[in-house]
Amino acid sequence: MISGITPCANCGGAALKALVLAGGTGSRLRPLTNSIPKQLLPIANKPVLQHCLEQLRTLGVTDVGVVVGRFGGQIRAAFGDGAALGLRVSYLTQDRPAGLADCVRLAGDFLGDDDFVMYLGDNVLVGDLRPALRRFREARSDAHLLVTAVSDPRAYGVADLAPDGTVRAVVEKAPDPPGDLAIIGVYCFTAAVHGAVRRIRPSARGELEITDAIQRLIDDGRPVTAQRFHGAWRDVGSAAALLDCNRLLLSDLRGTAVTGRPGTSAGTPDRAPDGGPGAGAAVGPGTVLHGPVRVDPRARIIRSRLVGPVVVDAGSIIVDSLVGPDVAVGAGCTVIGAVVRDAVLVPGAVVDGGAPVLGAVAGPGPRITPGRPATTTAPQPAATP
Repeated sequence: MISGITPCANCGGAALKALVLAGGTGSRLRPLTNSIPKQLLPIANKPVLQHCLEQLRTLGVTDVGVVVGRFGGQIRAAFGDGAALGLRVSYLTQDRPAGLADCVRLAGDFLGDDDFVMYLGDNVLVGDLRPALRRFREARSDAHLLVTAVSDPRAYGVADLAPDGTVRAVVEKAPDPPGDLAIIGVYCFTAAVHGAVRRIRPSARGELEITDAIQRLIDDGRPVTAQRFHGAWRDVGSAAALLDCNRLLLSDLRGTAVTGRPGTSAGTPDRAPDGGPGAGAAVGPGTVLHGPVRVDPRARIIRSRLVGPVVVDAGSIIVDSLVGPDVAVGAGCTVIGAVVRDAVLVPGAVVDGGAPVLGAVAGPGPRITPGRPATTTAPQPAATP
């Protein structure tokens, strides 16, 4: 075992690391991702990457390598050394997108001979991953994949499974895939994968494909297994997918919570007093909260109606507006005289009257509505290197 690596509590005491891939460009989320990495876009007011890191912590992992690209500085600033999440985070820079297997190559020194979980940093999984890790350990396969049935497997890497769960073949975005079981964004590997990565060549799109490395393991007679994931899985690489995931996570919200005032049960209107907000109060006069709503104590809600599920983060102000359902208002947002439903407001977003925000991701400058051209509502901030 490498010195300084904490044994994994869910892995029979063996060392386990994690490799999180967070270098993607987020092209389908432009213009938002011209200045914000997609891994820092919020879902239910928590960055996508934080959802990934918290899932890894449930597996008993403490040592995480995060592969970053152009926006590595912003990601480092957001998570630092990982101590706030109970992790030890190291950062590895990939100069240009060159494939998932290239990330494994890049992380070779960090991973050493340890088993590891590879997690795609733009995927959100809701459900328990510990059964998959246990099966990986028990089967002692060199690769263990999580799969789920999809309606159009041509858009994914697909695994061809034998009845006993062993993988006979994997293909990447094939026009005639061998089944409908897509490989989702969490993989378990032993150190054997490093040798497989060294032996593959770039694909037609010029990248080192992780499916090619897995197929190399299979061709070499190494054990590769898979199991179905029965929880929810979302790849949040598009505005539509990000909004869908936001709805999914907000659906777990229960009750109404406002600082300094008792919460009310879901479905019960909670009307703020008309005598002014008072010192430190988040909810001011003329405001009605209905259903599951969470308001940070440092936010201000005045003469507005919030219909849950809704979450409002610190420093935001909502005045004379109808917000919800299915809305996450990030930190430092301004909503005045507006209607906002089924939306993600990225920290710093401004919605000042105008057309309703319906089914959209709104940032400090651009606003993205699936199926429509992006619009700009305020000057766009400069990118942070």
